[in-house]
Amino acid sequence: MRHAARAFWLSSPGRGEIREVVLPEPGDGDVVVRTLCSGVSRGTESLVFRGGVPESQYAEMRAPFQEGEFPAPVKYGYLNVGVVEEGPGGLAGRTVFCLFPHQTRYVVPASAVTPVPDGVPAGRAVLAGTVETAVNALWDAAPLIGDRIAVVGAGMVGSCVAALLARYPAVRVQLVDADPAREATARALGVDFALPGEAEGDCDLVVHASATEEGLTRSLELLRPEGTVVELSWYGDRRVALPLGEAFHSRRLVVRSSQVGAVSPARRASRTYADRLALALTLLADPAFDALITGECAFGELPQVMPRIAAGEVPGLLCHRVLYDPAGDSATHP
Repeated sequence: MRHAARAFWLSSPGRGEIREVVLPEPGDGDVVVRTLCSGVSRGTESLVFRGGVPESQYAEMRAPFQEGEFPAPVKYGYLNVGVVEEGPGGLAGRTVFCLFPHQTRYVVPASAVTPVPDGVPAGRAVLAGTVETAVNALWDAAPLIGDRIAVVGAGMVGSCVAALLARYPAVRVQLVDADPAREATARALGVDFALPGEAEGDCDLVVHASATEEGLTRSLELLRPEGTVVELSWYGDRRVALPLGEAFHSRRLVVRSSQVGAVSPARRASRTYADRLALALTLLADPAFDALITGECAFGELPQVMPRIAAGEVPGLLCHRVLYDPAGDSATHP
């Protein structure tokens, strides 16, 4: 029997649709997963939805289970939590996270899913991919006890970084954003908040995640001499200007990129991708992360909701959670 499912596709830039799909027969090492919920990564998925992936980055931007090609038609996404309906070993019946797009049911190798710890609700586990990005960023940044740190940009990634930094001993952490409404998010995560013009300077480290030229410029301004900005933003096909004259050279400032596509060199010899993702799921036992789920819709509403998300018409949005029919697509075809 071939299982039926439904998937969300970007049919053309700015337009999404739900398509019927037929799943392959699972092999001995595969699992069949029924999706419980998925998450929209607002920054990256909005850029993909608008058709803003530069041609030079088509290969680098591919999601693990992407179908189609940029700019469209393409099935894209990577925050999916479901329950294993069929699978080897002890996976059957387990709730798992997978870097899979928005689809009601799917078949993947068992090695592609990570069990969600018992203390982590499925609805919170959709953040695992973003927390994994934050883990990698902090492996890259290597903050030290007593550091003065600013996180500029209180979106999904920046907020996850701030939430993890709140656990570091004797560290001054300030979440900086131009939207004063983000103060409530910072408070829920246990960190201080400031508008860009009021942020504390003399920082040893600034993590930038606002994806704006103004945010990156302000990040440089907040550094002490010989301080470092770790850049997490991805600008797609936009060019960004920086004040690399003025005091940039005399203060010996550093700008470093961090990207989740590779395990940080600081841990590459001792941690795998699976280790990193498992760690992220363990960290999600903290209920403070619930503050990052700021919207929900049903799977069938995605074609109407994604254009609003991509256009910035959903105020205060961090992670948008997509909910699926508990019965899934149970129909089968001979």
